Amino acid sequence: MNPADEHHERLLIEAAQQDPSRFAELYEENFGRVWAFVIRRVRDRSIAQDVTSEVFHQALANMKKFEWRGMPFAAWLYRIAANAIADHFARTAREQKSGETASTVAPHEIEDIERRASLFRFVDRLPGDQRRVLVMRFGEERSIREIASAIGRSEGAVKQLQWRGLQTLRAKMVENHG
Repeated sequence: MNPADEHHERLLIEAAQQDPSRFAELYEENFGRVWAFVIRRVRDRSIAQDVTSEVFHQALANMKKFEWRGMPFAAWLYRIAANAIADHFARTAREQKSGETASTVAPHEIEDIERRASLFRFVDRLPGDQRRVLVMRFGEERSIREIASAIGRSEGAVKQLQWRGLQTLRAKMVENHG
C-alpha cells in the first residue's frame, strides 16, 4: 500500500471510529475483497452472503477497538472473515454430530469441514508476518512480487515467510488430523 493510500485509509478509519455512519466508505472499498475471500472458501452463495454480512456487522460493532498497526484495514477484515468461516464450519459440524442436519451434510464432508475450521484457526494463530503473507498469497491471490512490495520485504523473505507458515500449518494439521 503506498503512503497516500495508507493515509487515506487511516482517515477513513478514524472518521468511522468517531461516527459509525462513516463506515460506509470502508465497506464499499473492502466489500469485493471480503466477498472474494469468503466465496472461495465456502463455495455456497447463500452461506457466503451470510458470512460476508456477519464480517461487516462485526467490523462495524468493533470499529472503536480497531488499532492501526501499519497493516491494511482489509487484513483485519480477513481475520474476522476467517474466524466467521471457521465458526460456520464448526457450527455445521456440531449440527451434523447432533443429527440436526443429517440430510444436508454427508458423513465424509464432516471431516473436511472440521479440517477447514481447524486450518482457519491455525492461520489466525501464525506469527503476524507469516499470517499476513499467507493471507495475501492465498486469500488475495497476490504474487510474491506484489506481497514483497506491499510489506517492504525482499521476494526471498516473502518466500521464506510463506514456506515457514505453510510448514507450521502442515505440522499442526498432521498433529490434529493425522
